[in-house]
Amino acid sequence: MTIFKAFCAAIAAATLTLSGSATFADDLLASRLGAILGQERQALAVVPDTRMTMLTSLPPASERGVATQSGVVYDRAYLASLPVVDGDDEWACLAEALYFEARGETVRGMFAVGEVILNRVDSSAYPNTLCAVINQGTGRKYACQFTYTCDGLAETIGEPRSWERVGKVAQLLMEGTPRALTGGATHYHTKAVNPSWAQRFPRTAAIGSHYFYRQPIRTASK
Repeated sequence: MTIFKAFCAAIAAATLTLSGSATFADDLLASRLGAILGQERQALAVVPDTRMTMLTSLPPASERGVATQSGVVYDRAYLASLPVVDGDDEWACLAEALYFEARGETVRGMFAVGEVILNRVDSSAYPNTLCAVINQGTGRKYACQFTYTCDGLAETIGEPRSWERVGKVAQLLMEGTPRALTGGATHYHTKAVNPSWAQRFPRTAAIGSHYFYRQPIRTASK
């Protein structure tokens, strides 16, 4: 008799006694279950430790189809553990964009905004450098791609700790952190607005205060 069948039999036997004393039924059920658990412990005792570990451990994430992030942890404690970064002009452009566009977001939200910028760099529809993508349209008030570059306000870094944090995110993204958060998004907007293109582009993610979208790829018609 399997352990499952023995368990069912114990339940059935205890149920049949309910017409009698409730205490007797409880004692009988406890006795039967105790015996079954004792048999289970004896059976498990003879299973080798290596076999037990294999049976109770999950397979590696790669075998389960779970995406990993190459060691990147999306929290502030992880970023705080990394050394302060001071990079080149491209790094400065990306860090500045993250500062003005996403410094109030979670770390995941910062990475998500950074993904959009890097996805644009990789797209033939946009310039091929970080600074060029970020400053596209700058000079025409509210006609740029990233509002902070054309809103008429000075780009003043007033929060040193936030700047240090976004600088680390920028460096990690430039070093090749997998872009697995936004599904290849090329656009985003805050949840407080509803731009016209959001009705045409497929939404790929919602992270923090932003929605993310992927611009459809145009194919040449015959």
